[in-house]
Parts: sequence; structure tokens; C-alpha cells
Amino acid sequence: MTELFSMPFMLRAMLAGILVGFLASYYGVFVVQRRMSFLGSGLAHAAFGGVALGLFLHTEPLYIAVPFTIIVAVGIVFLKEKTRLETDTSIGILFSVAVALGIIFLAMKRDYTVDAFTYLFGSILSVFTGDLIFALILTIITIFATFKYWSSWAYSTFDSELAQSDRIPVPKHDYILSVLIALSIVISVKLVGIILISAFIVIPAASARLLATTFIKMTIISIIIGVLSALAGLILSYMLDLPSGAVIILLQATIFLICALARKSR
Repeated sequence: MTELFSMPFMLRAMLAGILVGFLASYYGVFVVQRRMSFLGSGLAHAAFGGVALGLFLHTEPLYIAVPFTIIVAVGIVFLKEKTRLETDTSIGILFSVAVALGIIFLAMKRDYTVDAFTYLFGSILSVFTGDLIFALILTIITIFATFKYWSSWAYSTFDSELAQSDRIPVPKHDYILSVLIALSIVISVKLVGIILISAFIVIPAASARLLATTFIKMTIISIIIGVLSALAGLILSYMLDLPSGAVIILLQATIFLICALARKSR
């Protein structure tokens, strides 16, 4: 175990696990409480389109995935605010377009297999220093955003119409929240993978909802579950030589089952 912590790539992966676990679990609380679990899946598929374009252009995929996913996130909120379409309908339309574009980009690139596998399923070996810096910056932004927007985000989460009647700019705050969720999803891709990232956002928050009695407690418990499961999953994935994303999600699912059983017995 001592040797494990002396490996540079493993240290990078565990630092990323802490940051990404915090970000995904924090924003997952809003996703779950607002019944927007489909949003995580939609933005993950949008990230796939950006990653595929990056691979096709032979550049760092996350540089392309970031603006690509942000555009989709803003588009989802825009369609929700400006049309009569429900949120899940807007998500379905936009993520289908992103996936279709991603498939075309990958089909045009003949040697994509290994790189695509890494982004689809996650790998602890794919985390680099630049990813850590990006995650750290986003974590700092999230902390500042919490002080500025937490009360209005929480208010509109439980009653959006009443929040607007109290002159809270709910649409503006929804745009900010959606962009931050999109960025969290993109930075989580290398660790968890595009296919499983929506579960990484939803499961810790869902587990916390079974245990918590207040929104703030739900947020704290979700973050604890997200960070600890990411760290434990990374260590297990290395020891078992399995994809990190799959191991983390299975561990989180086990925690969710335990929480469900504990709530039922209580």
C-alpha cells in the first residue's frame, strides 16, 4: 500500500478523485432534488461529441469538450425558458445531436479505439497535471459561487415560482448552475468515463437524500460519499486492474443499497 501512494500517476488520480468527487456530489444534490437526473446523462453525451471532435482534430479532447458541453447546457436552459418544451425533451434533442456528431467524428478517425475507450469508461492512467489544475480552479469557483448563489439556488430548487416572485433572477442563476454542472461533468470524464458520469453525479446525492433531513445535510453527506467512494474506487480499480469508473460506480451503488436498507429499517 505504501508503494501505491508513491506512484505519481496514482497520486494525481487520487487528488483528481477528491476534487471531482466533491464537484460531482455537490452539483448532484441540485440535479437530484430538481428531478433533473436526465441532465447528467444529456451533458455527458454532449461531452462525448466534444471529445470525439478533439480526437478527430488531434488536439486535447477536453479543450473541445468544455465549450461543446457548455453550449449544450446553455441550449437546454434556453429552450426551457423560451419554448413550451419540457426540460427532458430539450435534453433529448440536444444530446442526440451531440452523439450523432460524435459518432461521425470517430468514424472519420481510423485510429481512435484506445483513446475513445479511455474517455468512454475512464482510466486512472489518463489523469494529468493539467486536469488537476482545471479541477482545482473549478472547485475554487464552486466555493465562491456557493457563498454568492447558494441561498437562491436552494430556494429555487424547492419553489422556482415563489423565488421569482421574490425577485430572484431564477433564469440567470439556472444558466450559471447549468454551466458549472457541465464543467464538472467534463472534468470528471477521464476519471469515470462518459458512459457512467451521470451515475457518478446522481448516486451520492440519492444516497444522501435517504439519510438527510435538511438540504444542507444532504449536500454535506453527498460530498462525503462522493469523495470517499472516488478514493476507494480508485485504489480498488488499481489493485484489481479494472476500469476506475466502473469500480467507483459499483461502490457507490453498494453504498446506496446500504442507505436504502438503513432507511427502511429505521
